[in-house]
Amino acid sequence: MSGTTTHPGNLTPAPGSRRRGRYVGRGRSSGHGKTSGRGIKGQMSRTGAKRRPGFVGGDIPMFMRLPKRGFFAPGKVHYRLVNLWQLDNAFESGAEITPQAMMEKGLVSTLNPGVKVLGEGDIAKALKVSAHAFSKSAEEKIKAAGGTCTILGAKPES
Repeated sequence: MSGTTTHPGNLTPAPGSRRRGRYVGRGRSSGHGKTSGRGIKGQMSRTGAKRRPGFVGGDIPMFMRLPKRGFFAPGKVHYRLVNLWQLDNAFESGAEITPQAMMEKGLVSTLNPGVKVLGEGDIAKALKVSAHAFSKSAEEKIKAAGGTCTILGAKPES
């Protein structure tokens, strides 16, 4: 750059890139006279005419035409999941790992509704892990490496 800086306040549109707005209701010869380009009758010819997103007139809207799949189980707890290999990479041997520590390391984004440790990967360090749930394989691998598993009973506060 040769010493000149472009500041947002100094920007100008390129020639021919901006169109002038339509002058409507200024007589027949303008091409936008009488009804001002809105047609004769109907909803969109009226003042303040709006339609919600997805509105398609008298047809069934697209979101209603698409098939519905699955269901939401109201009693199910959808835990934040952490794998053993992530704990092995993120923490030193002998560390006390809590859900809060996992959040600080960026392994989980939030503590609600709880954290579950899964057994994917290997663990070579003895870690003291506290979580709201453990898979059987995770619990076995942590104990085999000389660590401990503590199940937290209460739901975490956000």
